[in-house]
Amino acid sequence: MAIRVSPTRMELTRLKKRLKTAVRGHKLLKDKNDELVRTFISFIRRNKELREQVEASLAAAMGSAAIAKAKMGEESMTEALMYPVSEAHAQVSTKNIMSVIVPQISFRPDGKEADLPYGFAFTPSELDTAVLDVAALLPQLIELAGVEKTCDMLADEIEKTKRRVNALEHVSIPEMQEGIRAITMKLEENERANTTRLMKVKTMIADRN
Repeated sequence: MAIRVSPTRMELTRLKKRLKTAVRGHKLLKDKNDELVRTFISFIRRNKELREQVEASLAAAMGSAAIAKAKMGEESMTEALMYPVSEAHAQVSTKNIMSVIVPQISFRPDGKEADLPYGFAFTPSELDTAVLDVAALLPQLIELAGVEKTCDMLADEIEKTKRRVNALEHVSIPEMQEGIRAITMKLEENERANTTRLMKVKTMIADRN
């Protein structure tokens, strides 16, 4: 639906300025969306890589844990794992990606090796393997959390930007172009009417003389 405008030269000038701004904004938003998509794809690839590594390592660790549980029983295993192997420290900051503030989360080692919190007399070696494997996964798990959150935020921003691009491209810009055409046609029509009136006046004056 075309926008309603007053058929004046002032309105025509104003509408042309709005159209110029809208076209420039459309290009900037489209460029932003293209860059967001490119960045999003790189994070998706990293997310896929991390998830595959984490799932493979967790599957192996869970397999060792299942064997340990079968050997020592669930109650004894729960008791052995009551205390943490080590402390997990995360370094949290933010990063600006095309006006999207995303989290930067990384593992911060404390310089200490993982220490098994139980004695070895009544625990099988499979439990040691499972515990140490999971502890070694902490850096990847923390990075994966940050990457997945970044992917979610970028996907939301891409959707918002795409809606704005489509609104400008298919609604606002065509409406302004239609308004400019309507005003131009009306002004030209008025100009022709004025020219016709002037010619009639000149003719009348000439006839009187």
